[in-house]
Amino acid sequence: MHVGGMTKRTAVIAGAGVGGPVLALWLRKAGFEVRLLEGRGAPALVEGAFLGVSPNGLQALSGLGLDRDVTSRGHACRAFEFQSHTGRSLGGFDRSGDATTFGWSLTMIRRGDLHGLLGEACERAGVAIEYGKRLSRLVPSPADVEVFCEDGTSLRADFVVGCDGLRSTTRALGLPDAPPPTFSGLLDVGGFVRTPDLPFEPGINVMVFGERAFFGAFSTPTGETWWFHNGSGQLGAVENQALRPRLLELHQHDPAWVRELISATPTLLGPWGLFELDAMPSWSRGRVCLMGDAAHAMSPSAGQGASMAFEDALVLAQCLRDVSDVPTAFQSFERLRRPRVDQIMKAARQNSNRKAPGPVGRWVRDRVLPLVLPFAGKGQSRAYSHRLDFEQRVG
Repeated sequence: MHVGGMTKRTAVIAGAGVGGPVLALWLRKAGFEVRLLEGRGAPALVEGAFLGVSPNGLQALSGLGLDRDVTSRGHACRAFEFQSHTGRSLGGFDRSGDATTFGWSLTMIRRGDLHGLLGEACERAGVAIEYGKRLSRLVPSPADVEVFCEDGTSLRADFVVGCDGLRSTTRALGLPDAPPPTFSGLLDVGGFVRTPDLPFEPGINVMVFGERAFFGAFSTPTGETWWFHNGSGQLGAVENQALRPRLLELHQHDPAWVRELISATPTLLGPWGLFELDAMPSWSRGRVCLMGDAAHAMSPSAGQGASMAFEDALVLAQCLRDVSDVPTAFQSFERLRRPRVDQIMKAARQNSNRKAPGPVGRWVRDRVLPLVLPFAGKGQSRAYSHRLDFEQRVG
């Protein structure tokens, strides 16, 4: 496409979940023609449970004005509290000053609400999300990439970016020798419920290191409690109808309010396995690149998965704007991002390893954790303080 006598570069983005729409908006801002393809047939407005968007993630969205959308639909977290399976406090983090220190608080938001607001932002910017467009084949050349979809359509673009998550079709097609994600051994279950008289206030993330599994809960100011369970297990080992009894069994010796939440929840979400993808030798090949979970899926234990995708989107758009050769731009993106991603992934793995130890490990953890929590809180603050500037040029 020619604009004002100059060629306007075209991008295909595969995946309109979390990172894809943000990348599309940054690329539009940088002057690219964007096609945003989504394999689902419709918006995922009721999909998944909830997540946290950290201050660094909100800062990465602020240049698009999306930080206001997220904070208006989500709820600020003002503290973390950690408990043993007996209900004994193991310590916590006070995050009530984050909005002053970093400009934003960690914001808890339903995944469906996040998908909805990102879709609305794309619509306002004139970026159409094309649903039912699952990739079937990529044919790269030195000059461009031909993209084929399962519905029989095809198109050409200067480059393709896979924002299609853990089980990325783009990764399978464009980097077929990439290692597969690794199962962490943990299964996740979640839910939304209204239950009165809980022993913690709204706005606090309460984390229970249970006797046999990990449990987290967050109550909103509107009276709803969002919760998740992490426990050891095998994929497909628990039938859906047996899920609630199994959860109640795993938490039978944990604080009573945990079982009350599980029992009162109308619909259980899950189970789904928690996977990691950190052994990628490269995030790109030629004119095909990966970002977000497609490139570096991590455990949710660091609370940074979505925020890493938002940071990726900004930096990748910068590199494509400032580096005319596409493969070199992708290499610059990885060079700039991999050290930070590796650091956050290491923290996520350390957090996951504490969740389901045996009896001896639990005894040690419950005595060591109060000593290490202050250092973990400082590490969380360092992650929150990361800042990006879209106007800065990439060398």
